[in-house]
Amino acid sequence: MAASRLPPGALTLKQFLRRQQVLQLYRKILRAICDVPAEADRHYLKDWAREEFRRNKDATEEDAIRMMITQGNMQLQELQRTLKLAKS
Repeated sequence: MAASRLPPGALTLKQFLRRQQVLQLYRKILRAICDVPAEADRHYLKDWAREEFRRNKDATEEDAIRMMITQGNMQLQELQRTLKLAKS
């Protein structure tokens, strides 16, 4: 069995790509929150998003991470729909 050339603690390609998906989702959520008109609501939503991502930052199980990304995307879509309705 060949030894890995990766240093200990380095991310595999799959982990790296999943991490990029999580960071991209986080950025999209923060950008969507910037469109919330009320400052108090914006502040609350930013704190909520930060806390959710911090709470789950140590997750390592692949299926759980995929599920959380899916849930996050659904919540982002719901926020975007709500903001779109509020503007019209």
